[in-house]
Formats: sequence, C-alpha cells, structure tokens
Amino acid sequence: MRAMVMSKGGDVNRSPLELRELPTPEPGPGLVRVKVSACGVCRTDIHLVEEELPPAKRPIVPGHEVVGIVDRVGSGVRTIKEGDRVGIAWLRETCGRCEFCASGRENLCLGARFTGYHEDGGYAEYALAPAAFAYPIPSVFTDEEAAPLLCAGIIGYRALRLSGVQPGQKLGLYGFGASAHLTIQVARQWGCAVYVCSLREEHRQLARDLGAVWVGGAAEAPPDKLHGAIIFAPAGELVPPALRALDRGGTLALAGIHMTPIPAIDYDRELFGERTIRSVTANTKQDGLDLLRDAAAIPIRPHTQRFRLEAANQALQQLKAGTIQGAGLLVMGGRDDSVLPVRG
Repeated sequence: MRAMVMSKGGDVNRSPLELRELPTPEPGPGLVRVKVSACGVCRTDIHLVEEELPPAKRPIVPGHEVVGIVDRVGSGVRTIKEGDRVGIAWLRETCGRCEFCASGRENLCLGARFTGYHEDGGYAEYALAPAAFAYPIPSVFTDEEAAPLLCAGIIGYRALRLSGVQPGQKLGLYGFGASAHLTIQVARQWGCAVYVCSLREEHRQLARDLGAVWVGGAAEAPPDKLHGAIIFAPAGELVPPALRALDRGGTLALAGIHMTPIPAIDYDRELFGERTIRSVTANTKQDGLDLLRDAAAIPIRPHTQRFRLEAANQALQQLKAGTIQGAGLLVMGGRDDSVLPVRG
C-alpha cells in the first residue's frame, strides 16, 4: 500500500513526510482493517511532525481523522463486519481498568494510545483500528464531510461542553480553523451568539458566513462580555485577553494539544470573579458518539480543501500557514490536482 511516512521529525516546510510502499497490514484479534477513502489533516499532525509532542514511534504514518470501508476483520470482532463504513479518531484504545476509565474519563487514562502517534494512522491506503474504537458514520455525511468531524469536530464539541456555555448565551472563539468552523455550527444550533477573533481576514469572513454576530482580530476585545470562550489557536498569548473578555463566572477552554507559553496572568484583571481556565485533553469515546449524533441532526456541513495523498507535506504547510479554509483532507484515488476548490 502507499503511505506517507515520517521517519524523522522536522519543520513541515522541509517536507519531512516520504511517500513509500508498505506491506498492507493484517488485522489481529479485535482489530479491523479499513480501506481509507479520506483522512483529515489536523494541527496535531503538525505538532507530531515538528516534535512538539514527545516522539512515540518512528517511523510513523500520521493521520487520525480517518474514514473508509472495513475490508477485513480480525478474530473476535462481532460488532463490525466487512463492508461497514467507519471512522478512526485520535483516541485509539485505553487500559479499561484505571480510575479514569472506570469513571467515564478514559481520555485521561495514562495507558491510552493514539492513532497516528503510537500506531500508524490514515495517511495511507489502509489503516488498522480496534473495533471497540471504530465509529459508525451517519449516512447524512459523505466520507470527506465525515473525516474532519473525527478530531476537529470531537475536540471542538468537548471544548464547547467544557466552556460551560448554555444555549442562548455568548461564546467566544479564538482562532477559526477546522475545529472552530465546526464548533460554531453546533453553538449556533444551540442559539448561542458567537464572537470570533481570528488572525486572517479570509477566516473572519468564513466566520461571518457561518453566523458569527461579531468578528475581530486575533486578540481584539469583543464588544460584549462572554459567558464562555474557547481558544483553538496554539497561542498562549491569547489567554490573558480571552480571560478579560469573560464575564464573571465564565470559563475559558483551551482546546489544543500543544500551546506556546502562557504569559503571566493578572489575578485582579483576568482571573478574579471566579473565572476558570480548563484544558481539553483528548476525548472520550462517548464524546465522539455524541458529536456524530448531533452533527447528523443539525447537520453540520464542513468546508473542506482536498489534497492527494502524496501532497500531504503541502497540506501540512498550508495548514501551518493558515491558508486552508475550513479543514484540509487527504483523498485516496482523487483527481490529479493537488489542491481542489474549497467546498462546503
């Protein structure tokens, strides 16, 4: 099978991923093999490739927003059959025994393993996954629409919950990439007024198109106090202004797996008044099931930009530069154009 492989980390602008022919994997007990049709390109992949996350496996095939058809199942698999369409997300498996797993917080399990980090992911024509963590994909979504939901969607959904925002309240979003452009669709369905701060004008325009009531620069102060906010950009310097934008009792959720250093916080101006900061750490399987259910009911419509598998380096470069509108996707057997028009 063809796969984009990282043997050694480095700046994505130096194209560290290599196209290789690898043996097609065989599913062991409890695993399923997925013939990949689409795989989302996530900012976590940049953190992995540039080794802002501690290295776990080398060489590694990145990718953890995977959609495709099961073409082979391992022994003991009863819940999934050949021909089923499934998604593979970041959380691959957990120990199932620790206090976190026992209390429905398996995202905090110290024995958790992650797709495209501990085991090969979806930047390939085939991928393996434990059947217990393979998600059925609602029929309302095409493969390309479903792929970004499996990380950008799930993490945005969890961050929205952890922000404490209730239907009809005011929500702030800092950064407007793949995750935020999905999260705003859920928040708007809840009747929330959404205020967006973003660096790039094209992202601000997409926010307007998706119903933001106010749009400003990356650290600009919204005109109203917010009940909750989410920072999607991996920029620690946004934490103080985001806290200042919160009303008393508001919560700021930090959605990234990696963030640059956070500056000193002024207790009186930025934290007093029972304001709260919460990090978002991976997701539970239930988060994924809930997001896919609610996304299908809305239905969420991702804006996507397509790249061929062999253009994975280019996709990561554009993601880092902030020039992708919505979510980037690798498509298998796609057209010869590396980049196709934005859709959504």
